[in-house]
Amino acid sequence: MRTTRHCEDPSAIPASRRPPATTRSCTSAAVVAAVAAGGVITFDCGPRPVTIRLTATAKVVNTSQQVVLDGGGLVTLSGGGTRQILYMNTCDPRQKLTTGDCVNQRWPQLTVQNIIFSDGYSAARQTNRVWYGGGGGAIYAEGGQLKVVNSQFTDNRCYQSGPDLGGAAIRALAQYRDRTVYLTDDTFTGGKCSNGGAISSIGVSWAVINSVMTGNLAIGYGANPAHSGTQGGGSGGAIYTDGDNYAVTVAGSAIHDNNAREGGGAIFFVVDNNHGTLTLKDSQLSNNPSGVFWTRAYPGIFYHSSGRPIVTHSTIS
Repeated sequence: MRTTRHCEDPSAIPASRRPPATTRSCTSAAVVAAVAAGGVITFDCGPRPVTIRLTATAKVVNTSQQVVLDGGGLVTLSGGGTRQILYMNTCDPRQKLTTGDCVNQRWPQLTVQNIIFSDGYSAARQTNRVWYGGGGGAIYAEGGQLKVVNSQFTDNRCYQSGPDLGGAAIRALAQYRDRTVYLTDDTFTGGKCSNGGAISSIGVSWAVINSVMTGNLAIGYGANPAHSGTQGGGSGGAIYTDGDNYAVTVAGSAIHDNNAREGGGAIFFVVDNNHGTLTLKDSQLSNNPSGVFWTRAYPGIFYHSSGRPIVTHSTIS
């Protein structure tokens, strides 16, 4: 059984010196250290909700296997509007590479649950050298496996321009054996990024289950490829996905009042080789304006793949 790691164990402090159960009981340094150590991470910050403002990004280490970050429904991790909150990248050259194929690595398996991510910011820009880079103001996950359960993402940001840069809350790339990223019972509000005011990926499949995305914005300009004289972006007010051979399923979810300056006020779904499917089941999409383009008959969606989206027991308006 893997040992549970707390950000701090107040029982280790003599009662005479034990601080009150406030944000001082769980610190940025403790969170960063616990994530680097891996395992099951819980918080012991008292019975009331607390906000921990990170002064450094918490980074998952490649040599970890299971990493579970559980806020117990009481913890908010804040980037203070200046930094990315949680980072995992199996191809990061600054870390030890554990396999010969860093983009197809089984570990780490990162699960985030019962927690709030607020005011995260990724300042990374898209460049010709790193065309897929940037995004993920709250969570950046490249390689390994990611799952998010019963969590909230509020007012996260990433850089304001770039044709493929995206994911104010979550940016996911290169999941192990192309496994699906599952988002279950999650809420995304107030996100802003060049593309994907909530989530974004390239070549990654998603299952968005029983979740809500509202009030998110794609604020870039010039679409993808970037129009002459622009830096590109502005698509996928809530969801921006691109690449080959992937699928997106939205089930039992509500996507409303998001906005894209260019296309896909709710969802931008482009599969370059036409081998991918967008499925909407038991969901409601409403009032997701697209500034320039969308797919006729699917307000708020821009769709490029073979066939049509699969829509069952859902409304799109």
